[in-house]
Amino acid sequence: MSTILIRPLLCPTPSKFSHGFGIPLLNSTSFSSRASFQCRCSKHQGTQKGTEGFSVLESDTSCDVGSIWSSMGFYVFSIHIPLSFGGLSVAAKVLHQAVLDPQIQAFFMLAIQTLELSIVLLLFKFPGKPQHRLLDFFQVNKASNGRSWLLGSLFGFGFLVSLVFVSSILADRLIGPKDVNNPFLKEILSTGSSSTMACILVYCNVTPLLEEVVYRGFLLTSLASTMKWHQAVAISSLVFSAAHFSGENFVQLFIVGYVLGCTYCWTGNLSSSILTHSLYNALTLCLTFIS
Repeated sequence: MSTILIRPLLCPTPSKFSHGFGIPLLNSTSFSSRASFQCRCSKHQGTQKGTEGFSVLESDTSCDVGSIWSSMGFYVFSIHIPLSFGGLSVAAKVLHQAVLDPQIQAFFMLAIQTLELSIVLLLFKFPGKPQHRLLDFFQVNKASNGRSWLLGSLFGFGFLVSLVFVSSILADRLIGPKDVNNPFLKEILSTGSSSTMACILVYCNVTPLLEEVVYRGFLLTSLASTMKWHQAVAISSLVFSAAHFSGENFVQLFIVGYVLGCTYCWTGNLSSSILTHSLYNALTLCLTFIS
């Protein structure tokens, strides 16, 4: 019997895959040492705050596009890749183990994701010309009056599951069914209650907050101020999908990113996409556990 190809939104971290990424890139000269998530931006003089009907994100600001991509480049190559893809290999070397025990892997995943989230939140405090404050992502503006972020989140989750279900059926027919959604995750969930709890904290709490702040909060909000909202959603979704380095799930991850982006655009409150993201990951954990 085939299973639905739903995968939790967290970059793969098996030691075999992460081999070779153990050297941090934080001293890279490719990006400015002042790179942060506060890119240069200024409001147009003499204009009113603009929205685009479906989206309530403000489009009356003129952002430095180069600053947007340099900040994202700094995050991806100096923080995300070294930690998400090299963290476990470094841990294995420190513990002098060829392959980490699944339970130990679960706790290191939690520690690595928490560290990455902490660094991202710290970047919002860097000096410079401010564009975004972290709290702004969770504040409702006048254009979103009457739009419940909770209702938007639940609707987005239902729509997301439907789309992923359809795409999974098509993938089963075109590529063939898979016995287990994620063998690496399945092994961790089968180890014990402590590793299961660590996975829940990672997939349903830390990762949704981290990825939504970066890809919807910072990137999508910044892009939406320079182009049409649906173009911004598409581009941020492409980056989101590519950052997972999973070719076989690229299209599905793009769909997930697009729905999360639309949810955020409609409500203007990042809480909606975080909750949708968390519910989606919780569903995938359940399906993986019982598969």
